[in-house]
Amino acid sequence: MAIIEAVILLITLVIIANIIGHYLPNLPVSLIEIGLGLMVALVFAVKIPLKTDWFMLVFVAPLLFNDGRRFPKKELWALRGPIIGNAIFLVFATTLIGGLAIHWLVPALPLAASFALAAILSPTDPVAVQSISEQADLPPRVLHLVSGESLINDASGLISFKYGIAAAVTGYFSWQQAAGDFLYISIVGALAGMIIMLIIHFIRLFMLQQGFEDVMFHTILQLVTPFIIYLIVEDLFHASGVIAVVVAGIISHSSRNIFLDFLPELKLVTEQTWSISVYLLNGIVFLILGIELPVAMHNTVHNPLINTSEEILLVLAVWLILVIVRGLWTLAYLLYTNQTNPKTFRENIKIAVLSGLSGVRGAITMAGVLSVPTVLADGSPFPQRGLMLFIAAGVIIVSLVMAVVLIPKLTKVKAPIEMRGMQRDLEAAAAAAAEDEAAADLLDETNAKIYMYKVAASMVESQRHIDNNRAALDLLAEYQLMIRRLESQQSEASTSDELPPLIAEELILRQVAFDGERQKLEALWAEKAISAKSYRHGKRKLRQKQVMLSVIGTSFNWHHVQLQVYRAWSISKRFLTHLWPRHTKSPSETEWQLTEREMAKAGIKQLSYFLKQPENRQRHYNRQVIYQIIVRYRNQIENMKNGGRSKTAIYERQLQKLRIKALTSERVAIQELLEQHKISWQLADELRKNINYSENALILARTDTE
Repeated sequence: MAIIEAVILLITLVIIANIIGHYLPNLPVSLIEIGLGLMVALVFAVKIPLKTDWFMLVFVAPLLFNDGRRFPKKELWALRGPIIGNAIFLVFATTLIGGLAIHWLVPALPLAASFALAAILSPTDPVAVQSISEQADLPPRVLHLVSGESLINDASGLISFKYGIAAAVTGYFSWQQAAGDFLYISIVGALAGMIIMLIIHFIRLFMLQQGFEDVMFHTILQLVTPFIIYLIVEDLFHASGVIAVVVAGIISHSSRNIFLDFLPELKLVTEQTWSISVYLLNGIVFLILGIELPVAMHNTVHNPLINTSEEILLVLAVWLILVIVRGLWTLAYLLYTNQTNPKTFRENIKIAVLSGLSGVRGAITMAGVLSVPTVLADGSPFPQRGLMLFIAAGVIIVSLVMAVVLIPKLTKVKAPIEMRGMQRDLEAAAAAAAEDEAAADLLDETNAKIYMYKVAASMVESQRHIDNNRAALDLLAEYQLMIRRLESQQSEASTSDELPPLIAEELILRQVAFDGERQKLEALWAEKAISAKSYRHGKRKLRQKQVMLSVIGTSFNWHHVQLQVYRAWSISKRFLTHLWPRHTKSPSETEWQLTEREMAKAGIKQLSYFLKQPENRQRHYNRQVIYQIIVRYRNQIENMKNGGRSKTAIYERQLQKLRIKALTSERVAIQELLEQHKISWQLADELRKNINYSENALILARTDTE
């Protein structure tokens, strides 16, 4: 397959995998990507030619640079000793024990290759470890330890892997030479990465001081930085490009605030560009894994030295060895520090087990094992390369599946596993995890957003008058929808089997208003006030609303399919109307607009009558739900009052003016919460960042329309 076609295909599959992941939130997207890769390999016979040098350069360098760039500095820096111990000695312990175990289980796999395989299985996905460890409610010290270790164990694992592969390819290995080479490539790699990064920083700072403030240029320069550093260190100094890019990333993170004095928007653009890049790279690695699986499976299934069932058991055994090694290491650390944080032996065992399960393998493991050469130095095929790929892929899949299945059972927490490329800020996560018990009174992000949106909605309501009524009601409907979604998420999270209370209330109230609409339509038809065409149109609209009511609070079913068909048809009609607008309205259209207004008024009237009943007053229905339903009907009345006309330039200006005021109100609400010590500085910064995004989008939209 041509390289351009392959890139387009892989990016398309990443998008499809994430769409599927949206509807299957508890299934890691990485597993979906592996499945899609396997499917296209089997169905379309897709093959991706791999070469060790470019694969390490294209995938490993930027991923590790980004990890170093987002390295949490505060609480994790306090544990730098244990973290380095985990990142180096735990990796070497895993390499030694795992390598010996793999060679014992598969004697046909050379000892050097066994060590290389164990080494590349040592690194854990930092985002997955962080997200799982938080779900597992590990003690803060252990949480910071496993999080920090997962951020920098990639370098030690890849170096060990490199030595193992070199020994397997050349057939020569010397402990003395390996130790000397390790010290050289590590120290020189770290120093070279630091020096080159500082030089690049100096060049950027000098150019900014000279007035060269092109944001796109500086963003692209940072994106190509890991590739430049990796190539220089590997080819010129013959040191570790892996360590160089990690150190460079940490240096970049430590000094990036300097550039904000010159270009405040640089951080915004850079962060989003990095997020997109890592998102794609991580997804493509797992897709390539799926595409390579048929080759590995074919080679292993037809391997005369080991049968298929033994291969599957081998994968499970290797995964179990990794879990045990990691768990025992954590248990030893817990027992060593037990005096400062006393716990029972049973509690320590549970924490150790959770720590072992949190060691999910990810993109670095896959990138490394896919870079195993196909031939040895003498030109003969690399022994058991397919089996190595099969074991590595199997361990990645098993570690993901076991974490998804076992951790919720041990912790009673159900949440999707996050991995690299999923927009997770590790520093923010570590800072949030470090909050002490005194911070328990702080609002979480959902409640802070609800308060913020309610303040903005109140401002819009206060600014509503006869001239901007339509724009104000449309904006109010948007805010009510966002508030309703957030409150629904809260309600769903607090209830497991039954319909969440908030959704149940909305279902009751919307059904009451729906009955009012239906009764009004039947009354108009009985009084001969409308034509048969308007009556049929009204019945069809009511059926659509009934489908929407059936969807609320239910899982995927036929009603969802019907609803999507209705929505697709409505969007298609609006699109066709926009392409070929009619300058005059037919009498039936005018009649239907009057009918819809009357039905909306009847819905509000029926809901008001229902809520005034004594037995319903005692229920204390959620005022936000009531207000949302009323705003929706008022919006409908206003649109029909305007004759269903398309949105004019005056309307767009009114809406934009209200949006700016609403965003200002959101910013004021954040400041109020911060001054009242209701939210943390970290959350305030995140919320303000979202407002900045909205303001930038508003400015871009205005520019496009002018």
